[in-house]
Amino acid sequence: MTRIVTASVVIIGNEILSGRTQDGNLAYLARGLNELGVRLVEARVVADDDAAIAEAVNALRARRDYVFTTGGIGPTHDDITARAIAKAFGVPCRRNPDAVAILERFYADGEHPLNEARLSMADMPEGAELVDNPVSGAPGFRMENVFVFAGVPRIMQAMFEGMKHRLVGGAPVRSRSVAVDLPEGTIAETLARVEAAHPGVEIGSYPYYRSRGFGVKLVLRSVEEDRLATATEALIEALRVLGGKPVEETVETG
Repeated sequence: MTRIVTASVVIIGNEILSGRTQDGNLAYLARGLNELGVRLVEARVVADDDAAIAEAVNALRARRDYVFTTGGIGPTHDDITARAIAKAFGVPCRRNPDAVAILERFYADGEHPLNEARLSMADMPEGAELVDNPVSGAPGFRMENVFVFAGVPRIMQAMFEGMKHRLVGGAPVRSRSVAVDLPEGTIAETLARVEAAHPGVEIGSYPYYRSRGFGVKLVLRSVEEDRLATATEALIEALRVLGGKPVEETVETG
């Protein structure tokens, strides 16, 4: 059996919790990680609070192969992620000379001055390894299995794309979808039976209502193509026995 490589995401920001800003990073990370064979199994949203960030990061890095944080590494007073990560690892947060050099080059045109606020984006935990930011200059960083990214989606995505070669994953999760014109209550026992008969395959049930009535989209997931195919065939046959007209949709990653 292929080992499952796992990851968690910590989304940082009061603006997310207040509803003023919608997170635009979680789905992108989930898809990108799965393509690498890393399964995202948990996401937390925490406030701009040193203790809360450190607590979440420490809890997750002990249980997951990778942890990714988004948000809180900008130049304003509420950008405290670097300080919180330093607290989590029990190291000082200091100005990183390599990060300073990057910022000096980025702001060398003089259009925007490299003031103290912008220089504060070079403050990182001692021992941090830089993560390149080709969009706005200020780098993210890595501490052991924790990667710290910006919260702005375009910047976060560029950071992730530039560092994902560092990740070591397992087999990517594959999925197959089956839509059927039956309500969940009718198929619940059948789903449980099919899943139990096919170890290594997970079946998710997502009901919908359309003009013709209730139906369910069933998503089967596995890292093993053969098991996935066998379970899909068994599920389709079982749904037909119940009087449904299952329709298989496209095979996907994720």
